[in-house]
Amino acid sequence: MIGALEIELHFPSCRSLKEKRALLRPIVDSSRARYRVAIAEVGYQDLHQRTLLEVAAVAAAAKVVTDELDAVERLVWSSPGLEVVSSRRWWSDAE
Repeated sequence: MIGALEIELHFPSCRSLKEKRALLRPIVDSSRARYRVAIAEVGYQDLHQRTLLEVAAVAAAAKVVTDELDAVERLVWSSPGLEVVSSRRWWSDAE
């Protein structure tokens, strides 16, 4: 099972790309270190108050993928200095 999570974020207090990266880096690093996911900033890299994250997880069981994506989503929602604009999931059963 393959699952993907797309999260659009808004950073209302950021006035530069450097400030945005300082808030985004702990999310990306923690997700990679704590969960079995791939995560990357895939959109709006040139805007200092907006970003689009893509998270992917692969496992034999759908529950494992769901648990990993849920954990990353909770991490993002609990992070200070940002607002979640939208969150979307995709699923694929790779056979």
